[in-house]
Amino acid sequence: MNSLIIIGARGYGREVYHLATQCKEYKTEWDIRGFLDDHSEALNGYTGYPPIIGPVETYEIQPDDLFVCALGNVHYKNKYVSIIKSKGGRFISLIHPSSMISITTQYGEGLIVCQFVNISCDIVIGNFVTIQPFSEIGHDVFIGDHCHLNSHAFLGGYVRLGNYVTVHSGAKIIPRLKIGNNSVIGAGSVVTKNVQEDCTVFGNPAKVIF
Repeated sequence: MNSLIIIGARGYGREVYHLATQCKEYKTEWDIRGFLDDHSEALNGYTGYPPIIGPVETYEIQPDDLFVCALGNVHYKNKYVSIIKSKGGRFISLIHPSSMISITTQYGEGLIVCQFVNISCDIVIGNFVTIQPFSEIGHDVFIGDHCHLNSHAFLGGYVRLGNYVTVHSGAKIIPRLKIGNNSVIGAGSVVTKNVQEDCTVFGNPAKVIF
C-alpha cells in the first residue's frame, strides 16, 4: 500500500489529515505515514496524529510515497511543491465524498476539495488548488494554478481566476469577472469589478486596499 505524506503540520495540515481519513482511498489505496514540517514541535499538545517525519528540504522520497500539500499560503505552497516535485515526488488529489464535481469539469494534480463543496459543469481547475468547505463554483469558471478558496467562497459563472489567487472566507465574485494573478479577495467581500494583478481588495463592493 502507498504512503500518503502531508506537507505542513500546522492547523491546516491537521485539517487535511482529517479530510484524508474521510476519503474513499484511505486504507484501500494508501495509508497516512505522517507530516513534513520544519517545525518539529508543531504537533506538541495534540494527540491522535501520525508523526512529523522531518522537513521537506531533507526528506528522501521512497518509492511508495504520495504527497498532498496542506499549506494555505499560495506562494509557500508553490515553493514546497516544487521541492518535492524536483525530487520526483508524486502528488494526489483529496476530494471529500460529500462534495459534488460535475463530470464535465477538468482539474489538475494536487487538488484539495473539502466538505460540502459544489463544483458545477464545464469548469477548468489548475494544479494545486484548494477549495475549502461550503464553497460554490458556478458553471464555466476557470481557476488558475495554486489558488486557495476559503470556506463559503462563491464564484459566479464564467469567472476567471489567475494563478496564486486567494479568496478568503465568505467572499463572492459575481459572474464573468476576471481576477488577476497574485490577487487577494478579503473575507466577506463582494467583487463587482475586475481585479488587476497583485491587488488586495476588500469590502462590499470590494475596493483595492493594497
